[in-house]
Amino acid sequence: MDELSPSHGGSVFAGLVGASQVLGLVSIVLTGVWMGHYRGGFAWDGSAQEFNLHPLCMVLGLIFLHGDAILVYRVFRNEAKKHVKLLHGIIHLLALIISIVGVVAVFDFHRAAKIPDMYSLHSWCGMATLILFCLQWVLGLLFFLFPVASSWLRATYLPIHVFCGLTLLVMAIGTSLLGITEKLLFSITATYSLFAPEGVLANILGILLLLYGVVLAYLITREEYRRPPNPEEESLSIHFKNLTEGGVPTTP
Repeated sequence: MDELSPSHGGSVFAGLVGASQVLGLVSIVLTGVWMGHYRGGFAWDGSAQEFNLHPLCMVLGLIFLHGDAILVYRVFRNEAKKHVKLLHGIIHLLALIISIVGVVAVFDFHRAAKIPDMYSLHSWCGMATLILFCLQWVLGLLFFLFPVASSWLRATYLPIHVFCGLTLLVMAIGTSLLGITEKLLFSITATYSLFAPEGVLANILGILLLLYGVVLAYLITREEYRRPPNPEEESLSIHFKNLTEGGVPTTP
């Protein structure tokens, strides 16, 4: 029975990772269907169709890609850490670029339609999340991908970085739920309470985003899914620390 445990644990892990990807991808598709079918499609001309890019970009960038960037440390647990770090940083950069496009789209639409900016709780939470996401990416770049800080400072900041990454994912999902509700109340106030198909679809989207966050949080916080210690990487880390901080390496 004990011999089967690792295999069983691996199959559960693979199933949870697969479920997270299905939830994330279906959320993106539903967002596209909502904005494309019910809200008139997409454009880049200051119209309501440009606004439709906003929810699609935010779900794709600030939720799905953000979550997957965190997940690479669980999926590629046995790969060289420098490669995983690079992939983590690239996916986060892509998420940041797509999210910025989504924010620009909504500001363009507001300017063209003469709608005030930054007055709703959704916009406050969204801007805070995006700004903190940018800061998180820059600090990650400086501390880990191209480290300029001492090893002691990096070790001190690492748990903060991990905590902030998961917190930002929670903030992004919470902000999206606020945005979904706000959009429905603006667009279909008269029929929302009558279970209009658009409202049902958007509600399902919100539930899927919430489930995506729950599965990601479980995968990220479970100790058995963490990256196992790599003796070679630990040896190199100790050697580098000794060299950069003036000590004498204890290993050849």
